[in-house]
This record gives sequence, structure tokens and C-alpha cells, in this order.
Amino acid sequence: MSTLLVTGAAGFIGANFTRYWRREHPSDAVVALDLLTYAGDMSNLAGLAEEIVFVRGDIGDRELVARLLREHRVEVVVNFAAESHNSLAVLDPGRFFRTNVLGTQSLLDACRDADLRRFHHVSTCEVYGDLALDSPEAFTERSPYRPRTPYNASKAGADHAVRAYHETYGLPVTLSHCANNYGPYQFPEKVLPLFTTQALRGEPLPMYASTGNRREWIHVEDHCRAIDAILSQGRDGRAYHVGTGDEASVERLADLVLDELGLPAELKTIVPDRPGHDRRYLLDSGRIRRELGWRPEVPFEPGVRETVRWYRDNRAWWEPLLGRRPVHEPGT
Repeated sequence: MSTLLVTGAAGFIGANFTRYWRREHPSDAVVALDLLTYAGDMSNLAGLAEEIVFVRGDIGDRELVARLLREHRVEVVVNFAAESHNSLAVLDPGRFFRTNVLGTQSLLDACRDADLRRFHHVSTCEVYGDLALDSPEAFTERSPYRPRTPYNASKAGADHAVRAYHETYGLPVTLSHCANNYGPYQFPEKVLPLFTTQALRGEPLPMYASTGNRREWIHVEDHCRAIDAILSQGRDGRAYHVGTGDEASVERLADLVLDELGLPAELKTIVPDRPGHDRRYLLDSGRIRRELGWRPEVPFEPGVRETVRWYRDNRAWWEPLLGRRPVHEPGT
């Protein structure tokens, strides 16, 4: 039996991971830490109240984190806590550097004195910058960091802090860089839930003018399984890319949403591009496949359609969240 501290546990990926871990490792204890900002919500953890210890708090609160690590004898920390919305980062970059860089550094500092088996940090493909649409390349774990937006730069800074604490203090760490996630409980500011909730209300689906820009997509359940594999088998100090090879443009996502809901293509609308809008991300995930035997299991189109149906069937979850969006994309 182990005890995990999951930070950002009431957010999209953190909540899905907490649910996954309780299902797959029921003998382990989970301490869930979340500040409950606009994108974190206790409804994401509905049904788990008796199975986890939930604490509302900030990863930047070193004394709180140190107390949790000590009192619950935490052996593993999985850090999902982050500000992650690129559009908001353009408007308020400071909050991203405070949470993603300084918050992570404070969390690492608290972990220095704990008897941890592993500190796992969840990063993003976006720290590498972008690729040309016609590029034959994919980012590897050796690719240079070239972040192009405040969000990307803040996540890059956090990664460097994690590596520095490993090299300087011997903290046992692993990192994962993941493709764009989709699935249930994703706050309706990100593209797939945004498109779906807009469509369900009969509103336009706002597509940035660069409709051919592509992303690599992964279902959040596959991401959770990858982190599980890294925690159990990953090498100390190593980074792993978690990708599927499934690329799709924003317009293809919009078409899938409208097709699944039986709605007309006329709901698609073009809006001005976001500053610093990256063209394309693609990860080479050969390392995690070779070394840890991980493979994605959720095919892209069926996974997207299933996710669209989840939002269709769970209006009571997302409708109250619409008024909490700090940024309204053009056309919404």
C-alpha cells in the first residue's frame, strides 16, 4: 500500500487520474490537493468523498504541503497543478508564472525533506514550440525547448525546476510530456468541450482563422495509464513522451462534433487567430512504448464521439461552469 499526493486533483486530468487510481489501485491512499480555481471543481470528484482525503490548498503553500507529506506519509507525488489556458495566459501571464513556475518550485522544496519514492511532474508538448505543417519531424525527449507563449514558457520553467531539484538535491523525479488531452470533466474553455457545449446550445463553433493547424490528440484515460506505467517502471530522472500519432485539425474536430450531434456545418464560424498560435505539435513516443510497454488504447474518432456524447448527457455538470470562464473566445 502506498499513499499518493495528487495536486490539481479537481481539475480535468487530475480528477480523471484520481478516479483511475482509485479504480486500478484500490489499496492505495490518495490525498487530493486543489486550490479550486475557476477550472477546478469538486463535482469532478463526485462519488469519491469516502475514498480520498481532499484538501483545498495551493501548491505554493510550502508549510501546508510539508504537513500533508508528513502527516499522511506520502510516498509518491503526482503534480498536475497548473494554469493551462493559452488564451488566458495572453491576457494575464503573471498568474501562469506564479502557479506553474513558483508554485512548482515551492512544491519541490517541500518534497526535498520528505521520504519520497517518486515525484512525477506532468508537462506538455508545448514546451518545444511548434512544427511546420509540412514538417516530417516529431519532437523527441532530446528536442530543445522553444516555448512561444506565456503558458508554454511557464511550463518550460517548471520542467527546468524539476530537473534542477533532481540534479542538485537528488529528488527522485520523472516527467511526462503529453499530447493534447480530451475526455470527460474538461472545463468548457478547451476546444472539444467548447465546440460541444456551443453546438448543444445552438451557438456557433468558433474556429481560429488558421483552421489547418493540427494537434496530436490523446484520450485522458490513455494518459492516466501512461503515468501509471511511468510510476511503476520509469527510470529516475527520465522524461517520457506520451503520444498517439493521431493528428487532427480544429476543423476536423468541429466536423466530428457536428456529425455526432446531427447538426449542420453552418454552425462553424471563423474568428481571428490568437497571438502566438502554434501551428502543430507531434511527439515521438517511442521511448515509453519500448521501455515501458505502454500503448494507447482509445482510437481517436470513437474516443471523440464518446466524449461528445458524455457532454450531451451531462449538461448538469457543464452548464453551471459556463459563467465561470475568465475568457470568452471570439464568437462565444
